[in-house]
Amino acid sequence: MSPADATPIFTAMLHAIDTRDWKAVRDSFDTEIDIDYSSLFGEPVKRVTADAHVAEWELFAGAFDATQHLTGPFVVQETADGARANTHIRAYHRIDGARGGDFWVVVGHYEVRLRRVGTAWRIAGITLRVFYQEGNREIPEIARGRAAAAATAGRGAR
Repeated sequence: MSPADATPIFTAMLHAIDTRDWKAVRDSFDTEIDIDYSSLFGEPVKRVTADAHVAEWELFAGAFDATQHLTGPFVVQETADGARANTHIRAYHRIDGARGGDFWVVVGHYEVRLRRVGTAWRIAGITLRVFYQEGNREIPEIARGRAAAAATAGRGAR
C-alpha cells in the first residue's frame, strides 16, 4: 500500500462531515489525533482521542445548516511512521438567515499526518493553516451557541 493510497481517507472524512455521517468520520481516525486549528480559532495544538474529537465536531459542524469541504490535489510524502498529505481547502459553512449573512468560508492549507493501521490508512494528525476567511465571521459563534443549546437539551445540534 503506497502513501499515495492514503489520501482518499481524508477526502472521505470531509465528505462524511458534510453528510453528517459521524461513524464514517470516526472510522477515518486513528485512536488519538493531534489537532492544530490554532490559525483558525487561536486554540493551542492538542492531542485528543478520536472519540472525543468526533463528538466535538458532531456538535459544532452539526450546528450548521450545511457545510461543504473542497480540497485540491494532494502532495504526499512517505514518512518513517506513515505519510504526510498536503492539500488546499475551501470550507463553506452556512446558517440560513444568520444576522450578517448566511455564509462563512475558510480558505487555507491542510497538512495531514496519516498512519497505517493494519491494512488501512487512518488520520493521526491535522494541521490547518488559514490563508483567509470570507463572509460572516459571526457564524462560528452562532454555531457554537446552537451546539451548546443542543448539548444542554441532550440531543444532536439540529
